[in-house]
Amino acid sequence: MKFSSSMIQLGMSWWQAWICVWLGYGIVAPFLVLNARPGAIFHVTFPMVNRTSFGMFGSLWCVFNRAAMACIWYGVQASIGGSCVLVMLRAMWPSINDLPNSMPASSGTNTRDFMCFFLFWLISLPVIWFPVHKVRHFFLVTPILMPIASITFLIWCVVKAHGIGSIVHQPSTLHGSKLGWAMVASFMSCISNEVTLVTNAPDFASRARTPSAALYSQLFAIPLSAAFVSLIGILVSSSSQAIYGKAIWSPIELLGNFLNDNPSKATRFGVWFISASFMLAQMSTNICANSVSAGCDLTALFPRFINIRRGGSIAATVGLAMCPWNLLKISTAGHYNVKDLYNTERGSWYWYTYGVNLRAYTAYIAGILINAVGFAGATGRTVPLAATRIYELSFFTGFGVSAIVYWALNRVFPVIGATDTFEEIDVSGYQTRFGGC
Repeated sequence: MKFSSSMIQLGMSWWQAWICVWLGYGIVAPFLVLNARPGAIFHVTFPMVNRTSFGMFGSLWCVFNRAAMACIWYGVQASIGGSCVLVMLRAMWPSINDLPNSMPASSGTNTRDFMCFFLFWLISLPVIWFPVHKVRHFFLVTPILMPIASITFLIWCVVKAHGIGSIVHQPSTLHGSKLGWAMVASFMSCISNEVTLVTNAPDFASRARTPSAALYSQLFAIPLSAAFVSLIGILVSSSSQAIYGKAIWSPIELLGNFLNDNPSKATRFGVWFISASFMLAQMSTNICANSVSAGCDLTALFPRFINIRRGGSIAATVGLAMCPWNLLKISTAGHYNVKDLYNTERGSWYWYTYGVNLRAYTAYIAGILINAVGFAGATGRTVPLAATRIYELSFFTGFGVSAIVYWALNRVFPVIGATDTFEEIDVSGYQTRFGGC
């Protein structure tokens, strides 16, 4: 919902914003499916897949980077979930909105908001406790509740507004190249939003019973669900303009407004149900994108001391301690040697140069450098327009440059196990001997 709203605020019409959502999520879905493929076939997680490119020890930086970001974003997502809890509590006990504040201004929050954040954080802990293959039962709840809650919310808003409002009739204020680059920046933001899940796709795909289980369901569900949610967000926000005289782009803020002016019991129950559904959806996102990935990454970094459950608990602890509310103001052509993913002996496939694949790091840095000047422009510096345009296409420019450099270096400096024939097999026979698929 947020992406479509920000696009309309840029000056696009609703249908142009919707096209950007389709493009962004439609483009990123194949990347997610492809990155999940090794996990689904060889039953290995992101840290293990990373070793094939960066090496046994070279992969540690990437894994640490992903683990650190997962911990930070766990807190940020929990803070957003706290706003859902606040609306839920207001629907049950309206007086909670006037809870006296006992926290200093320097804390960046207040007693009411911190209590709601902490409750969301606390409710999430039992989900972290379960093994990854059992968490899927929790994820089944969200696909059932969210469509019901979203459609109910839309119908409710349209009835209150006596129509769908004026935003859907609002023409674009952008034209020519300005419109074109606004659309590029918009669908790129959709891609960026999904990159986290692309990265840790093997973590979940490693539990797939068959390779196809991680293929078609995600390939079609990602763009379809994103388009469905964004369309509802556009129509709900358009209706809010007719109800309140201004467009309210946050669905939680709009739900909170329904509780103003002595709402009926039916209204309070409706707000509670919808906000509870949103809270569960937020929790699913947090567990999927951050808790599980942090658990897998920290397990790979400290296998003697940490398992996935403990890693998820560490992410939750860091997310609480960091005060997140302040942040809100290709070389082996499909051939894997699964046994060598756990082998640190010299001569193993993924030992490379003392455990570091310099080809991968060269490609990694090249993908960063192509966007460095444009990134400086995004921070307020004056840079050439061409650099800004390259940065706006950063997913493609960064990925493209890294892919070309990595491919070229592997052609010039072949690695152990390199082959020109694409075939998804485990040449070590490790899975066959130890009960793999």
